[in-house]
Parts: sequence; structure tokens; C-alpha cells
Amino acid sequence: MTRFAAPIAEQIWDMKYRFKSADGVPIDLTVEDTWRRIARDLARVEKDPALWEERFFAALEDFKYLPAGRITAGAGTAREVTLFNCFVMGTIPDTMGGIFDMLKEAALTMQQGGGIGYDFSTIRPRGAAVAGVAADASGPLSFMDVWDAMCRTIMSAGSRRGAMMATMRCDHPDVEQFISAKSDPARLRNFNMSVLVTDAFMEAVKADGPWELKFGDKVYHTVQARDLWNKIMRATYDYAEPGVIFIDRINQMNNLAYCETIAATNPCGEQPLPPYGACLLGSVNLARLVSDPFGPDAALDQAALSDLVATAVRMMDNVVDTSKFPLPEQAAEAQAKRRIGLGVTGLADALLMLGLRYGSEAAARQTEDWLHAIARASYLASVELAKEKGAFPLFDAEKYLASGALRQMDEDVRAAIAEHGIRNALLTSIAPTGTISLYAGNVSSGIEPVFAYSYTRKVLQKDGSRSEEEVVDYAVQMWRDKFGDAALPDYFVNAQTLAPQDHVRMQAAAQKWIDSSISKTINCPEDIGFDAFKDVYMQAYETGCKGCTTYRPNDVTGSVLSVSEKTDAAPGEAAAQGAGETVPGAEVVYMSEPLDRPQALEGNTYKLKWPDSEHAIYLTINDIIINGHRRPFEVFINSKNMEHYAWTLALTRMISAVFRRGGDVSFVVEELKAVFDPRGGAWVQGKYIPSILAAIGGVLERHMVSIGFLEGEGMGLKSDPQAQVVNLDAPRGKACPSCGQYEMRMIEGCMTCASCGYSKCG
Repeated sequence: MTRFAAPIAEQIWDMKYRFKSADGVPIDLTVEDTWRRIARDLARVEKDPALWEERFFAALEDFKYLPAGRITAGAGTAREVTLFNCFVMGTIPDTMGGIFDMLKEAALTMQQGGGIGYDFSTIRPRGAAVAGVAADASGPLSFMDVWDAMCRTIMSAGSRRGAMMATMRCDHPDVEQFISAKSDPARLRNFNMSVLVTDAFMEAVKADGPWELKFGDKVYHTVQARDLWNKIMRATYDYAEPGVIFIDRINQMNNLAYCETIAATNPCGEQPLPPYGACLLGSVNLARLVSDPFGPDAALDQAALSDLVATAVRMMDNVVDTSKFPLPEQAAEAQAKRRIGLGVTGLADALLMLGLRYGSEAAARQTEDWLHAIARASYLASVELAKEKGAFPLFDAEKYLASGALRQMDEDVRAAIAEHGIRNALLTSIAPTGTISLYAGNVSSGIEPVFAYSYTRKVLQKDGSRSEEEVVDYAVQMWRDKFGDAALPDYFVNAQTLAPQDHVRMQAAAQKWIDSSISKTINCPEDIGFDAFKDVYMQAYETGCKGCTTYRPNDVTGSVLSVSEKTDAAPGEAAAQGAGETVPGAEVVYMSEPLDRPQALEGNTYKLKWPDSEHAIYLTINDIIINGHRRPFEVFINSKNMEHYAWTLALTRMISAVFRRGGDVSFVVEELKAVFDPRGGAWVQGKYIPSILAAIGGVLERHMVSIGFLEGEGMGLKSDPQAQVVNLDAPRGKACPSCGQYEMRMIEGCMTCASCGYSKCG
């Protein structure tokens, strides 16, 4: 029986990928059962299922090939879930009926566990005339708020909320509002956002020329291109969004440019897709393929790599035929092009095993060589599948071979495609692998550098207590096993110490042989200058990247994970604080016993008139004063409308119970404001409110601001007199929505929890 390389790996398997009955009884007793379940399900479409089941099992064994989470969790379970991770949805029509038809499709897709991407550029700008109703359009941002509220109500497979990507063209009249939308930390929390940047715009930026913002044939504004570029840069400098997608390059290099146009990506950006395009992912674990690691003959086994890639391509092609799809349009799109996205994980660990410093010229050359070998093996494997099973239905040899990506392919591969066709239109992509990398023994994620060589993770026990365990990077543990306490060599670098240019160099090296795209985060130090920060994006454009996502610690999204390196502090890293030392920064520790209620409290009563209700709602919010500071203590909700009596009473009691526990209770506001009523919200004082509960949340927020408990609307806690200061390292970001630990970090464009493996995107 396979032993997991680390306790966290077994916990991830048990929590996310292990097949269990509805009442939680394990059906997969071992990880071998999981591999067998996947192998058997994907082999059932073969002429000789038994033969291919064994070959697929061998590829999965020892975590060599890692199918994406949807496949690992869903294959062979007979559940009504899709095995595809993400989708780009249909083009949004510029009509009210069409927009809400798209919303329904989004809900159905996320219900089956798929993340979604949308281009909102097709919706007319705010203030544009709406023919026939004597009104002005509310603009795409208002509808994004509706999508965001819907997403919060849909739980995807595995109890994980859906993820979404929103894109907007750089010439849309509302692009400036799109750019600044995430400055409000409570808005559009379920979206990743990226601007579609064209080559013409980039040339205008370089020339400091004018840039027209238009919709259809109408020009709404003319701005300086460089000013708009600086607004994008300033937004992502200040709060990490929006990202940038070089959309012309994506379409020019697309193998299928002759039959599709791309305007959006999946939530993490590694799969630019046409309308109803589906994202099918898997990763080859390079860390498992290195022979003589850290030795004089360290090398990647190229023959084993080619064989593994060929098997993986066949498995992924079979997923197209075995998976369910939320919508028939998605099934038709997948069948017509049979697009897959085979990538890698463990790249940084594999480079370490060869003695190469991530980000160096030598590491970039090695990365390019490995990705070239994977691309070559993938295309040749797909040609062999075409001989056996036929080419993808929309294959046109002349047009296909003329595409940008194919022009650089090896001549023998091009000749084979011309003669036999190819089974899969696109084959390679590098996706976020945060959770499956932990499952595989904490190998480095995707093509990212090692984030931290070791850190302490808090584990929730059955009795409610928490224990601590050290989580060690796979390559570092291998070094320890081989060399004991010997110091790490200077080529051991990590995300905290790398220069941003090193990140870009690695992304560009990999992109040359990736026919889709790459999800990667370029970590930038908090003190990087704005001009140097902008240079990162220009370098990404000039070196052939298809997009760029950076992460710089900021007040809106918080700091990156506080790393507590112990004996294996990487060069340039600070040593961990000693036990018992008190350091700047404090964790909020919530009280186990509620506050006592004084005899008299001060408060305010607010009148709320909801358009659909005949009677007003009255909210009374009473405060308690502690150490001279006011904080909310209890809430009463009253109305003559008895229809709402039960839930208003329940809401009163629940909110008051939360308030009396102390600590940061601002999340109550965020949760209420995000509740979406499927019957529709209402416009109140010129602002769309998605539900009556959201309106109540807004009243609570205004009260908290007025008493000085919150900094302002959409902003965080101002002070917490009931918080208790304990030993912690540094300023922390947001708590994990799954386990509550302050261990969220940005990896491959996605916030990921180091404690429980929760990932916003996958």
C-alpha cells in the first residue's frame, strides 16, 4: 500500500478526493482504490478496457500523473458532476432577456462543479440609451454584481464555491470602472478580473498616443493610452487586480484561429477558450521523474517522460467521452475540438534536484527544453490517437498547420499531422496545482518556485483542539533524507527572495511550448517602486507571455503567507521568531463566553422601506461601550408584515449572538450584503440591492461606520477593544473561508490556503 509522503497529503486526499458514500463512509479505502477508480472509468471507452486500465493505473501510481481535481474526485463515482474544471460561457447578448439567460447557464454550470469565465465587453456601457423603455443602461458592472451574488449561493462539487473570471476589452467605455472595481474589498469577491489588452493598445502606450473608448460604432471617450495603462498598473499595484491578458497574441497563436475567436479565459487564466469552451486539465509530476536527485548524474528521465505524456494524453482524450456536461453546447464544443490541457507540476523541485537556481538563465533553458519535450510527445501521441480513432471533427490540415503555434513545431511532427491528422486541437496548458501538489507530497506547484521550504500548519482535531505539524517541501525533505542537517546550497531560492524578472523569465520560457496559456503569479516585494512594477508587465509582453498576473502585499488583499522557516531558512530569509517571543501584529482571538448585557444600552433605530413590501422594516441596533469604544451588541428587527416574522426573529437572535461574542464581526455585514434573491433585487436610492437581506446588511454597515467600528463602507475593522493580542509574526491577510486559518497565499493567480488546501479556483 502506498504511503503518503506527508500527513497533509493524506488529509487532502481524504478531504477532497477520496470517494465516500453520502453519509461519509469511505468507499476508497486506500489511495490505490482512488487510482483504480479513475483508471477503470477512463478505460471503459477503449476497445480493450482491461489493457488500458492497467496502463492508466501505472501512470497514476506514485503520483506521477496527476489528473485535475474534478477528475480525481469525480471519475468513476456515477455522480452528476462534470470532470471538466472550468468553462468559458456563451457570448452575453446585449439584451435583458439574453443577459439573464446567461446567468441561468452560469448557475447550472457551477452547480455541477465548473468554474466559469465571461467577457462582459458585449454589454453596452453605463448611461447608454436603452431603446423602447426610455431609460439608460446600468452597464456591465451592475450585472457583474448580480453574477457575483449568484455565485455565492451555488456550492460546487466538494463543498467548494464556484470561481469566475470576468474580462473586459481595453477599449470598452466602462473599462475604467472595471479597473477600479476591486478597490472595494467587499465587491465582486467571487471574480478574478482581467483586462483584454490588444497589440494596438500596447503600441499606443509606447507612443503615448490617444485611445478611443467605444461600443459598436460610437466613440464615448478618448483618453491617453498611457494614462489608461497607468490606471491598470496602479490598480494591480494597490490591490492585485485586474490582471492583463494579451488577447491579440492569444488569437494569433491559437491552433484554431481559423474557426474560433477567443475573448475570455477560465478563472485562473491558463485556458483561453471560445464561447462554451471547456477546460480539461492534468499535470505530469516532474519531481517524480528525476534520477539521482542532488547527485552528479541528476537528470530527468526523458524516455519515462515521453511514455507518461503519451498515456496522459490518451486518458485526457477519454475524459471528453466519459464526462458529463452541464449544457449541451459545452458537450458539442468539447467533442468538436477535443481540447485538452496537459501541464506540469513539481518543476521548481525538479530544477533543485539538478542543482539549478529557479529564475536563472540556465533554469529557463532547462524549462524550455522540458516543455519542448512534453509538447513534442503530446502532439505525436495525439497523432497516434488520430490514426486509431480519427482526428477532431473540425480539423483542417492546411489551416491548422498554418497557425502561429504550429509553425514552430518540429518538422517531423508537422509532417505526421499533415499525413494522419491529430486527435486533439490543443494539448498543453499549465494550470494551478496547489491542492493536487499537496496531495502528491507537497511538490512545488505548477511552474511556480517553491513558496516556502517549510512552514507550520495548524490541524483541527476531532475534539476541537488544534495541533501543529511541519509541512516540508518535497525536494527539501529529499535533501534532508540524503544529507541530514547539511545547509541548503545557495541555489535554493523561493518566492520570497526571487526578483520579479526571474518569474517572468520562467513564464516566457515555458510559454514558448505551451499552446494554451499559463497560470502563474509573479510575486513582487511590497516596497517595489511603481515604475519597476510597470516594467514587469512590459517585460511579460515583450518576451511573448500571453498574460501577466502579479501579487504585491497590499491593504485590500492582505499580506502573503507568514512563512516560519525553521532549520531550512532559504538564503536571504529571516529566521523564525523564538518560542514565546511577542512580535508586532496580533491575531484576533474570539471569546468563548458572550459579553454580559448591561441594564441599559444606547442605540439607533433605522427605517428600511423595501419596494416589494407594503410595510416598512425597523431595525434597532444597540451598542456596548468598552474601554471608551463603541461596538454593536444586539439587533432587533420589527415589521407589521407577519409574513417575515419567523425569519426576522431568527435573524435577530443569530446576529445578536454573533455580536455578543466580540472580535471582528464585520463579516456579518459582508455575508448579508452578498445574499442574492433569485426572485430579483431592487433599486434603492439609485443602487441595486440584490435582496432584502442585503439591504439589512447595508443598514448594519452604515451603523458600524457611524459609531467608528468600521473604517468606512466596504472597509474593514477600525478597532476591536475585545481582541486579545497573542504571539504572531507579521501583518496577516484574510482568513481562509474553509478552515478559518490565516494561511491564504497567492499561487498561480489564485488565493490558496496552506493549512487546509482550500483554493478559490480549484
